[in-house]
This record gives sequence, structure tokens and C-alpha cells, in this order.
Amino acid sequence: MASNRPAPEAPSAPSGHGTDTFGYDGYRAEEGPWEEWNPTAESIRPVRGRHRVAKQRGGLARSSTVLGVGVIAAVGAGGMASAQTGKPPVSISMPDLPNVGSLMPGGDEEPEPEGSATPLSGITQAVAADSAEGPDTTGAGESLRARIMAQAEQQQAQVETKAAAEAAAAAEKKAAEAAAKAEKEAEEKAAAAKKKAAEEAAKKAEAERLAKLAKQYTLPTSSYTISSTFNQAGSLWSSGHHTGLDFAAPTGTLLKAVHGGTITSAGWDGSYGYKTVLTLDDGTELWYAHQSSINVSVGQKVTTGDVIGRVGATGNVTGAHLHLEVHTAGGTGIDPMAWLQSKGLTP
Repeated sequence: MASNRPAPEAPSAPSGHGTDTFGYDGYRAEEGPWEEWNPTAESIRPVRGRHRVAKQRGGLARSSTVLGVGVIAAVGAGGMASAQTGKPPVSISMPDLPNVGSLMPGGDEEPEPEGSATPLSGITQAVAADSAEGPDTTGAGESLRARIMAQAEQQQAQVETKAAAEAAAAAEKKAAEAAAKAEKEAEEKAAAAKKKAAEEAAKKAEAERLAKLAKQYTLPTSSYTISSTFNQAGSLWSSGHHTGLDFAAPTGTLLKAVHGGTITSAGWDGSYGYKTVLTLDDGTELWYAHQSSINVSVGQKVTTGDVIGRVGATGNVTGAHLHLEVHTAGGTGIDPMAWLQSKGLTP
């Protein structure tokens, strides 16, 4: 290692101690011997050496100390982060700085023991070790785990609460739908029962009415067989279809007034043979044709069941029978079977 150039040697003082240049009140043993020294340009040139280097290194040493404190803070922060995350602390390594003296011009001297001479990597390792041996990371990890579990339980509770609410809403909706359906079915059942009751009541009333009418009306003959119906097609009739209802019965069978009325026609009528017309009070006309005999006269009043003639085979016929026609007050022919049924009679 290079050394600083030595300072010029001061001249020695005269041996006689006669000068008092450096003396204050006489000669002192510890001050001699001295020689007179005259400063020169060479002797007063600034000396490069320990003190200057020490001064420079002292400032840098203080910077190194600050840097070391920063490293310690960083390592401590890393340890705290490791404690929060549950991971082992990560050591921060930095390269060793060179000796300050080697960075200064002419600084070949040995470093003075001021400032920090410990390498930063060593500080990092020491701080990491202290961090590992310092705060207990197990407690922090357990605390974090507890918080996570609490959050998970809270979320699970929220999910279960939501599911329970949805299930309750679905059950309530289903119950409401079932109640509405049951109510609708009950209403429909009640309406059907009411309708059925009304129909039965109407049927009963009609039966009573027909029963009452049946006492007022009667069939035109007895011991008969229906041989031809209304509007039946065939070549036997000039119009191509049958215009009345035929009651086949032996000749001489009694013919009766279906209802009370007035005889408006009685006599021969061509293809109808002997025919009697009974006009009821409402204008309805009943034609009795093919009679073998007539027992009433025009203008005669008859009542229900009165004999008006006998079954025969007169006119255009193939056998003995009663040909019965029903005409409205306007003269339109209608089905005698339906008309008799409307009066409570069943031919």
C-alpha cells in the first residue's frame, strides 16, 4: 500500500536554548530541542493524508450508516410482510462496498475504525435472522386463517339464507297456486252442481208441466203401430215425402180428439179419403185422414178424448191406418211426433 509523502522536517533549535521563539517563560524539558524553521512554498502545501481522508471517509461512513438503516428498515418490512403472508422472510442481499480509502485519490492508508466497517450483506443476513427469530408468524397466520374462515362462513351463511328465502318464496308461490287451483276447481264444481241442479229443476218443472198437459191432451188412437214418420221419402207419396205420422191399426179402431177445440172440416178429401179437421184454441189444426167413418160435424165443440171417427183405409192407402198431420195457425205442416211430445205424449 502506498504511503503519503512525509512532511519536510523542521529545522532543529540551537543547542544553547538561547532563543525564546517558542518559549513562554523559560526552557522546558519536554519542548526541546528546537531549531528555527522558515516556511517555504513546499512546506506549506496542503498535506494529503490521514486527516483529509478520514474527513472524507467520515462523511461517507455516515452515508453508509444511513444506507444500513434503510436496509434494516427494508428487511424489517420484508419480515413483516412475511409474517402477514405466512411465508418465510426473504433476505435482501447487497454487494459489499469497497473501502472508502480506495475511492479517494492517494487514499492507500488503512481505513480508520470510524463509521461502519461491516459489509451490507452481513447486515442483511443478520436482520433476516433477527426477523426470523423475532415476531411470531404463527399467530399472524392463524389470525389471517381465522379471518378467511370467518368470511367464508359469512358467505356460506348468506348463500344459505338466500337459498332458504328462495325456497320459502317458491313454497309460498306453489301454495298460492295450489290454493288458486283448488278455489277454481271448487268454483267450477259449484257451478256444475248449480247447473245440474238447475237442469234437474227445469226437467222436473217440464215433467210436471207435461204431466199436467197430458191430462189435457191424449193420443189420437190406441193399439197402434207407427208405420211411417214425418218427412219420410218414398214413391208412395205424390210430393215425394211423407207429410204426416201414420198409426197403423185395425179398421174401426176409435179416433179421439187430442185436445179440446172446434171441428172446422169433416168429409171426403181425395187421396186423404174421409178426413176430419180439429182446430184448437191457439189455431193449431189436426188432420185425421183415411177414416172409415166420421162421428162429428163442422162447428162442433169437442173436448179431450171425445170420439170423432174410426180408423179406415179410404183414399190413397196400402192398408188401414190413421194419417195424422199437424199444421200451425199459419198453415205450415210440422212433425206430429214432436208436437205430441211437446204436449207430454209419447206415441
